[in-house]
Amino acid sequence: SGLSWEPRSRAVEQVHLRCTEGSLEWMYPARALRVLLEPNVASGQHTTVCIKPASDFQGASIYVERSGQLHLVVSEAEGARPQPVSCFSSHSPQGVALFLQASPQRDISRRTASFQYKLLSNQSTAGPDFKKMALVEAMCRPCDNMELLMAICSSDFVVKGSIRNVSHDSENHMSQVDVSVQKVYRQKNRIFQQEEGGGEWRGPIRTLLQCKVKKGGGDFLFTGNEHFGEAWLGCAPRFKDFMLVYQAARERGANPCEF
Repeated sequence: SGLSWEPRSRAVEQVHLRCTEGSLEWMYPARALRVLLEPNVASGQHTTVCIKPASDFQGASIYVERSGQLHLVVSEAEGARPQPVSCFSSHSPQGVALFLQASPQRDISRRTASFQYKLLSNQSTAGPDFKKMALVEAMCRPCDNMELLMAICSSDFVVKGSIRNVSHDSENHMSQVDVSVQKVYRQKNRIFQQEEGGGEWRGPIRTLLQCKVKKGGGDFLFTGNEHFGEAWLGCAPRFKDFMLVYQAARERGANPCEF
């Protein structure tokens, strides 16, 4: 909290964050905060950082430090509207430095500058926007058999279901697939939930608009990973096709995990 600082001090508070994902909440922003993302990962493989400001982000602007220069990432002037995810590359093995500059305030009303962050290890995610981050999961192509078998082992969610509806958001270059779920094999968080009163299980899955997802009949095996509490589509074969691949691999002893 900015209220805990010495009123006459001009020092910049430093915060060291050691996790590969998490969140920061700065209440009553005052002066400036320097946030160093320094994950305890020996390989130093995390080359991309993505941040998602809270919908009520207020009281500060966020900059990323690059070669001694500050580049604006989130501006307070954008107001309390949904903020997009911003991704940028780390050019330093020491981690990424964010600089939060408090905006001048005329009163003591509560403002909170908060955001979630996530460090990604895939080289292809480097870029200025969320679309490239999503490409880690949504490659707009069918997965090959080995990718399918690995998807059930390593994905954040694995569910069997059918497509209820597909909606498109051209402004944010995303599509959303609403899924009727028959069976949840795994989910990291409660994205897929049962409707009140013992109704059917449902949940939304996001993908890229450029993947041109359409509503199709039949049952699918939906797999993918979560980013900032949202499910992003990975491999999604028809269920019967997946079972043929899995059974054949199991007979050969080539399945990497049990399904």
